[in-house]
Amino acid sequence: MIRLDSVSNKPGVLKNVAAEALDRRSVYDPWFLFALISLLGMGLIMVTSASLSFAEGIGTSSWYFALRHAVYLGSGFLLCLFAMTVPLAVWRALGITVLLSTIVLLAVLLIPGISREVNGSVRWLFLGPISIQVSELAKLAVIIYMAGYLVRKEKEVQTEAMGFLKPMGIVALISVLLILEPDFGATVVVVSTVMGMLFLGGVPLRNFILLLLMAILALGALSVASPYRLQRLTSFLDPWSDQFNSGYQLTQSLIAFGRGGWFGTGLGNSVQKLLYLPEPHTDFIFAVLAEELGLVGALSILFLFVLLVWRIFSLGKQAMHANNPFAGFLAYGIAFWFGLQAIINIGVNAGMLPTKGLTLPFMSYGGSSLMAGLLAAGILMRIQFELASRPENCRK
Repeated sequence: MIRLDSVSNKPGVLKNVAAEALDRRSVYDPWFLFALISLLGMGLIMVTSASLSFAEGIGTSSWYFALRHAVYLGSGFLLCLFAMTVPLAVWRALGITVLLSTIVLLAVLLIPGISREVNGSVRWLFLGPISIQVSELAKLAVIIYMAGYLVRKEKEVQTEAMGFLKPMGIVALISVLLILEPDFGATVVVVSTVMGMLFLGGVPLRNFILLLLMAILALGALSVASPYRLQRLTSFLDPWSDQFNSGYQLTQSLIAFGRGGWFGTGLGNSVQKLLYLPEPHTDFIFAVLAEELGLVGALSILFLFVLLVWRIFSLGKQAMHANNPFAGFLAYGIAFWFGLQAIINIGVNAGMLPTKGLTLPFMSYGGSSLMAGLLAAGILMRIQFELASRPENCRK
């Protein structure tokens, strides 16, 4: 404790004490916290609104999904708090281990009898009453590994072809495992995030363009490899031509947007969630939001995502300026992840992109998605803490 009488005649000491107190209060970015908490709060509200009728329709309690989402949210906050206590040096040291463990789990999903098929996919690993969507863990695992790789192999990435081809080989392996589930949406997010991180890592432009073309061709080949996937990719161009089959989800989503107008029909008054829009509390929660809160509500959510991603990129830039490249690349990767997934989900809901099975970060129902996102948020807050207090902990 500092005695006031001992420093009352030393204005410089008082000034330093006040500055240190202000620094402690400003460790965490208030705009980042505002965007994150707002999205989580709106997510809980919209999951509750969108799931009540759906839950009744499948013969369970009206509050079944809302209560489970609240439990996931609480568990996610615990993970966030846990991540805030883990030094960045630990994540950097565990990068390869985390990646290999995730690859093993993705491979285990494909073993008959271990995983369980849900809606034609084997994306979930069931451990008693707990189910884990491994693809959500894979997104974060790849980001942690790539952040460490770009620091370890900085010169090689910037000057040699193998420097950026080696991580793409690992991404190709993960992509194949994801496609076999199948989970094309997660594949797009993982590949795009790694490409973005490599670009910011200094891959020469000519090599990056070649790499980008290779990735596009590979994703294109994977997308047309199976008839159902090709149909989903092309049906969004004219969903009304087959509105009761391949275009059903999208047409119902567009109807929801149309009914919303400027200010919406009012919270809880969506018609499309009444068993017209399939599983409205997950992939198409944004359509329900647009119907109930209108264009104003939809734009507000877009603003929150833009604010969130902007603040994360700003954190990455701050880390780079502080000579903390691992922290910087980690923040950049998480920003790409959240931003890309939000863009794809909203684009799918609005009929601007082909239908993908991707949740809206921090808003859609889904324990694995929500908890992985909050774990990543905790890592971001750890970066903020180390930059503000002991930046040398995460220096190169």
